Amino acid sequence: MIAQIRGHLIHKSPGLIIVETNGIGYQLFVSLSTFYDLPETQQNVVLHTYTHVREDLLQLYGFSTLLEKELFQLLIGVSGIGPKLAINILSGISPSELVRSLSAGDMARLVSIPGVGRKTAERMLLDLQEKAHKVQTRGALPRIDLRPADGITEDVVSALVNLGYKKNQAEKAVERVLRQAPEITLEKALRESLKVLSAG
Repeated sequence: MIAQIRGHLIHKSPGLIIVETNGIGYQLFVSLSTFYDLPETQQNVVLHTYTHVREDLLQLYGFSTLLEKELFQLLIGVSGIGPKLAINILSGISPSELVRSLSAGDMARLVSIPGVGRKTAERMLLDLQEKAHKVQTRGALPRIDLRPADGITEDVVSALVNLGYKKNQAEKAVERVLRQAPEITLEKALRESLKVLSAG
């Protein structure tokens, strides 16, 4: 299993990146949390990785922190949650907030994550609440790395479309959020837009 990759970031888009190392370009699926932590293309990057293998498939998933990788592995151990949904969950909530929500049994926060219905949230709590509490008591939840909000509309809309929202819905939500808080950071804009969309 490939546990870590270090190389040259040659392509990045919300949800998918390519890292070149020793002349080979590795495609990795990433959450929005990891995407926002990445440097610009043509820079060096180090990512923790998880190798997902099926009979007809081999996929790499990349994570900027060990906490996010650990949560991904916990999530795919829950019945009904595959790698794609796990990445979507980690795109809709930061790793540290997910730990806190699971530990506290915050059902309302969990069902507000795109792609997570009540049954999935219940299974997550049943399987992961105690494990999340152990992660939380270990401490060392990472700081949230925020970027300034200049020119973020396109990035946020693209991320929301990748999560399954229609483009016009996403644009309206982002416009509303930025109108209320023009100096908002990228991660905050995404979260607030998700709240607007989940509220209908």
